Amino acid sequence: MVKDAWATLRRYTPARVGLGRTGVSLPTVRHLALQEALALARDAVRTPFEPEAIAVELRTLGMEAVECRSAAPDRETYLRRPDLGRRLANASREDIRSRRGLSLDLALVVADGLSAAASQLHSAALLGALRGLLPASTWALSPVVLVHQGRVAVGDEVAELLNARAVVVLIGERPGLSSIDSLGAYFTWAPRVGCRDAERNCISNIRAEGLSIAAAVRALAAMLLSARAHQLSGVALTKAIGAETAARVGLPREG
Repeated sequence: MVKDAWATLRRYTPARVGLGRTGVSLPTVRHLALQEALALARDAVRTPFEPEAIAVELRTLGMEAVECRSAAPDRETYLRRPDLGRRLANASREDIRSRRGLSLDLALVVADGLSAAASQLHSAALLGALRGLLPASTWALSPVVLVHQGRVAVGDEVAELLNARAVVVLIGERPGLSSIDSLGAYFTWAPRVGCRDAERNCISNIRAEGLSIAAAVRALAAMLLSARAHQLSGVALTKAIGAETAARVGLPREG
């Protein structure tokens, strides 16, 4: 019997390593596993978003939720027209506008993205933990806006309508062949319609087999505190923190 040299490594990673071959093809068992993973990934992209379940979880945590929709009327349009997923539908825009207050520190948005399962599994727990690290006396938070057919940039419009200084968008990431429930957390300071991706920071791969919710929340809270101190996010914040760190340890600054 030939010993499988990759068996030990496979116990520590869901990645497809050492698949082997039969002639010029994959062994049947590996081929079938790959086809199953592809099917699960396709299903994840098309699984309907159920924000009501998230809203129930949030209410148990003492957090209000508001349901709305992007300008993409259905899943097929959403997949073919990313631009529509970045803007709110007219009725939702007016609903969010009606909730505008004097000023908010942080708008909270949850969107289905490309994996509704990720948002439904992880977002409520993450937001509850985040609220615990942001004192209510210094952080005025919006209700959690739950967006059907939403892309990351839809949070910019939500925050602008709510008059929020910053926004956090939790969104289901594109499924991989071993991760169909990965959540991403995107943060933008001074959000507005038309923000570039370079103005955002992202914490990715939040899931049981990836970055834990506890670790993600600590990183996100630290990022929010730094962003408020510097009034920046994205590449500009990364550079500012790098320069600050360099000065603290006595390294020369770039440029």
